[in-house]
Amino acid sequence: MQVYGAQKVWRQLRREGTEVARCTVERLMRRAGLRGVMRGKVVKTTIGNAAAPCPLDRVNRQFKAQRPNQLWVSDFTYVSTWQGFVYVAFVIDVFARRIVGWRVSSSMRTDFVLDALEQALYARQPERDDALIHHSDRGSQYVSIRYSERLAEAGVEPSVGSKRDSYDNALAETINGLYKAELIHRRAPWKTREAVELATLEWVTWFNHHRLLEPLGYIPPAEAEANYYRQLSEQAMTPDSHQTAS
Repeated sequence: MQVYGAQKVWRQLRREGTEVARCTVERLMRRAGLRGVMRGKVVKTTIGNAAAPCPLDRVNRQFKAQRPNQLWVSDFTYVSTWQGFVYVAFVIDVFARRIVGWRVSSSMRTDFVLDALEQALYARQPERDDALIHHSDRGSQYVSIRYSERLAEAGVEPSVGSKRDSYDNALAETINGLYKAELIHRRAPWKTREAVELATLEWVTWFNHHRLLEPLGYIPPAEAEANYYRQLSEQAMTPDSHQTAS
């Protein structure tokens, strides 16, 4: 909870069975000099390739999904270390904002973002019937031939932002911002790529399974997905229950 402001600390305490007034949490945090982390300014890492063919924008800044494996968004950011810059790519399932793939690299080559995509495909095993859309900005890595071919091979529909600004991929930018604010800036300076990689692994696990997200009703991504699948299971059982009763 070290990254939380009073609102999320209060929500987490209630989840753990501790009844306390929100104003009490705010007062105690002020007294202790505690405050939530603040996100910094977005730094542009997109390097477009005007010569590369570009898929249509199938999202149009509507980052909403009714189920898992309906819409993924991808982006990467950078981290300064004593050995130089390293780059961190994420693939996020929009439904519950769960990070389904990630990779740390010393270069911005296509291999790096392709590795994050491969991890997501392996972890989620999307079916072609899912009609999954993969959305990104116009970065040269994401519109490269190799990346486009891998999406087609997996039966994933590509989508690329059309407006050429940060709002084209706003949800992925938000996850990048949380990552930088909650982990990278708090624990800087970073010495090596390996240190960033280990810390990123820990943060992704915490984010997916423990971080409370306001758009989900202050529950973690994994819990939101579990709730969705439980409801599906209950709905599937309901007709059988009626037939048995009759």
